[in-house]
Amino acid sequence: MKLTILGGGGFRVPLVYEAVATGATGLRVDEIALQDVDAGRLRTITEVIDGVRRRLEADGRITHAPRVTASTDLREAVADADFVFSAVRVGGAEARTVDERVALNLGLLGQETIGPGGLAYALRTIPVALDIARAVADLAPAAWVINFTNPAGIVTEAMRSVLGNRAVGICDTPIGLVRRVGRLLGVDLVAGERGAEVDYVGLNHLGWLRSVTVDGTDRLPELLADDAALEEIEEARLIGKDWVRSDGALPNEYLYYYLHTASAIERITASATTRGEFLAKQQGDFYLAATDSMAGDATSPHTDSSCCSSPADLWRQTLHEREATYMAESRDEERREEDVAGGGYQEVALRLMTALATGRSERMILDVGNISAERQDAPASQRIVPELPADAVLEVLCTVDGEGVHPHPVAPVELGRLGMMASLRAAERKILEAAMTGSREAAWQGFSIHPLVSSPTLGAELLDGYIAGHPEIAALLVDQ
Repeated sequence: MKLTILGGGGFRVPLVYEAVATGATGLRVDEIALQDVDAGRLRTITEVIDGVRRRLEADGRITHAPRVTASTDLREAVADADFVFSAVRVGGAEARTVDERVALNLGLLGQETIGPGGLAYALRTIPVALDIARAVADLAPAAWVINFTNPAGIVTEAMRSVLGNRAVGICDTPIGLVRRVGRLLGVDLVAGERGAEVDYVGLNHLGWLRSVTVDGTDRLPELLADDAALEEIEEARLIGKDWVRSDGALPNEYLYYYLHTASAIERITASATTRGEFLAKQQGDFYLAATDSMAGDATSPHTDSSCCSSPADLWRQTLHEREATYMAESRDEERREEDVAGGGYQEVALRLMTALATGRSERMILDVGNISAERQDAPASQRIVPELPADAVLEVLCTVDGEGVHPHPVAPVELGRLGMMASLRAAERKILEAAMTGSREAAWQGFSIHPLVSSPTLGAELLDGYIAGHPEIAALLVDQ
C-alpha cells in the first residue's frame, strides 16, 4: 500500500510516520511517498523520520517500517497511490503572517482560518488544490484524498469538484471536543459505547455539539448545568460557561473568534508577534538548526548548543512548544496537558484510511458533502442540512467502512446557527468562484460579506492588501 503525503516537508509529517510505523490502527503501509516544493525541508523531515524510526526500534515499538521516498515532483509522488494526504501550505508560514497582518492593520481579526485571513489562505490555495485533485484523478483514480489543508472546508469542497466523494476533509478539533465530553461521562462516545450518539453539525471551525445521548438519554443538559464539569471542557473555558449553558450546546473552540472577536483582536495585537510570526520563526529556527545538525556544523551562527542535538531531538523539543501554545491568544493559562494530548490530525487521518482500506467500521467527525456527489440533483430534503447548497461541505458525524463515508443525519439546525453557517458559506462561495475563475470582483465580494468584515470598503482594502502581499493572489486575479 502506498501513502503519499503532499506537503511532505511539513513539520508534523513525522507524526504520521510514527503512527504508521507503530501500527496505531493495525494497517500496514509499504511506502510513504513525501512530496514538497521545498527540497531542503524534504531532506530535513526525511532525516527526522529516520531518527524517529531508530528511536522506535530501540524502544521496541515499531511494528513495520514503511519505505520512505521523497520527491519535489507532484505527479511522481501521487502516481499509483492508494491514499493521498494533502497537507500543503502555499507560500509557507511567511504567507500566513501576511494573512494576519493585512487584516490586523485594518482593525480586523488576523487568524489563519477564521475571518479574512482564512479567505486569503483559501484564495491562494484552491488553485493548487485543484491541480492536486487533477493529478490524482489522472494518475491514481482509485485513491482517496484526505485533506488536512486549511481552511479545510472550502479546500475540500474545491477538491470534491474534481474527485467527488473520494475527497474527504479532516479536522481534529471536533473529535477532541467529543472525547473531552466522553471522559467526563465515562463513555467512549467515538466508538458508540452504550448506544452513544452525538449530534455535531457545522462548517469547518464553525460547529456545535448539540446532544450526547447515552443509554437513550441526552446527557448534555446535565453537563451544561455543572460548573465543575464545564471547567474540564476546554471549549467551555474558552467561550464562557454562562454562554454555552445559555446556548444549549458546546461549540467548536474556534467559535471563540466569532463570539469574542474584539477580545481576540486585542489579545493578538497586544502580543509581540502573531501566531504566524511565532511559527515562522520557530519553524525557521528548527529547520536551520536541523540542517546544521545534519552538516555537523558546531560553529553555526544560527544556533548555539542546539546544533549538537539530532534533527529528531530538535523536532520533538519544538513540537511540544508548538502544541502547548496553540490558540494562545484565547487563554489566560498555558494549555493543559490533557488538552494537548489526544491524537491530532495524524490519528484522525490514519483511522479514516484504515476504515476505508480494511472495511473495519469507524465513527468520525469529517468534512463531507451536504449530499453525495452523485446525487446533487436530489431533492433538498435529502441533504444533511436542507437549507444549504448540495455541494456545501459540512462537518458532521460519519460512519466509515470499506464502502466509503456515510454521514449521519442531524437534527434540524436552529436559525441562529444556520444563519452563521449560511453567512460564512456565502463568503466562501465567492472566494471559491474567484479562485476558479480569477474574478477580482468575486474576491472583493467574498471579503466584503464575510461575517467578521461586513463592509465593501474594508473588503476592497483587504483585497488590495492581499494582492500586494501575495504574488499568488496577484497572479490569479487578472481579469480586472
